[in-house]
Amino acid sequence: MKSITRRGALATGLTAAAVTASCGTTAMSSASRRTPFQVAGATIPIVNSDEAFPVRRIYCIGRNYRAHALEMGSNPDREPPFFFQKPTDAIQHVPAGTVGDHPYPTLTKNYHYEAELVAVLSKGGKNIPVAQALEHVYGYSLGLDMTRRDLQRAMGDEKKPWEIGKSFDHSAVIGAVHRVAQTGHFTKGAIWLKVNGQTKQNANLNQMIWSVAEQISKLSEANELFPGDIIYSGTPENVGPVVRGDLIEMHIDGLPNLSVRIV
Repeated sequence: MKSITRRGALATGLTAAAVTASCGTTAMSSASRRTPFQVAGATIPIVNSDEAFPVRRIYCIGRNYRAHALEMGSNPDREPPFFFQKPTDAIQHVPAGTVGDHPYPTLTKNYHYEAELVAVLSKGGKNIPVAQALEHVYGYSLGLDMTRRDLQRAMGDEKKPWEIGKSFDHSAVIGAVHRVAQTGHFTKGAIWLKVNGQTKQNANLNQMIWSVAEQISKLSEANELFPGDIIYSGTPENVGPVVRGDLIEMHIDGLPNLSVRIV
């Protein structure tokens, strides 16, 4: 039998069992091994469905609105896009119409919100053309890329990785997934964030430096993308700190608001 790659199997809709069966004795042996404990996978509910979206990787683009890039001290007219990742277990899903309790993390004294559109993928690939990139999007949500800003800046000053400032427990707050068939693609529309009722961030999605399609294309040049990958697509200007007791409310036109209280 001709071998089947995992990517090819996913593209043709083969089940995991069929992939395992086609990959020979080694894969069968590895798949059948018992593990000493179970590790839960991260999922996000899908609106109007009894299914949940399985999260494979969380990608985030940095400084994707011009004014935010400037407030962070970089030049958006010269910089190519750059990305970082959060662990999948950083997901904190907050149902629409509720206020989630979001824990203030350890080690920081300068904890920031960043409101973002989130694209979730059901198709993968390598070197995806921009013109075909949106075909890979299953749906959208809205999310908060929560950031220990003091730790991020300290690591940046020392030319060290950002992980401690960006990739920690509960740092990827997100609403439910809305399928493209229900919402269409988000290329424009208001995005805003309020803290205790006061508007802090207020912009339009069409102000992104790199569109969702361009982000998918650029990411696929560096990494092969797969179903289950999600992309936080950048935040507007006026990021800022929150403390315990603060109420964050975030909005994107066409999606239900997302709200958390810092506890």
